[in-house]
Amino acid sequence: MNTQGSLYIISAPSGAGKSSLVAALVKSVPQIRVSVSYTTRAKRPGEEDGVNYNFITQAEFQQMLADGAFLEHAEVFGNYYGTSEQWVNEQLASGTDIILEIDWQGAQQVRRLRPDALCIFIMPPSREALLERLKTRGQDNDEVIARRMAEAESEMAHFVEYDYLIINDEFSQALSELETIVKSQRLKVDKQQLKHEQLLQKLLS
Repeated sequence: MNTQGSLYIISAPSGAGKSSLVAALVKSVPQIRVSVSYTTRAKRPGEEDGVNYNFITQAEFQQMLADGAFLEHAEVFGNYYGTSEQWVNEQLASGTDIILEIDWQGAQQVRRLRPDALCIFIMPPSREALLERLKTRGQDNDEVIARRMAEAESEMAHFVEYDYLIINDEFSQALSELETIVKSQRLKVDKQQLKHEQLLQKLLS
């Protein structure tokens, strides 16, 4: 019998290394996927529609919003982002763990609807490291980087609303901590009871 998958919310300021950590987690742990958000922002070099994001127009986004299709949605730097509630529910029902890479605003929306969601916040080891990471990405000009740093300060203040905090200083250590959270969740009694139902019946008969 499939156990219900767990829903994870992972947030971080831009440049903290969240995307790299999540990508490594998905490769190292089976049966866990990242929700592909809908967005109105333009594709960046190397991004693919349906892989990195579902890229849609403002009009299409507004229609989905009117139809109540989103588990959460937010506006970030003038662009809109949203998570399909139907897709998430289907994946969880199949036993797959789902990761939502969203900001603190989206996390608050999801927790109101899904208080069982496990929330993880990823911090950089220092402000200097965060600034350096934003610069070395080579995607933004100085004005955008300054805006992202200001946004990061606001974002990081919300870490206390989360269940877990990971400091991404040493990548391998941060990844190990992420893996530990996921694996420990899968060992909880309610999930193990469903997964090993027949064994437990034999042991206790």
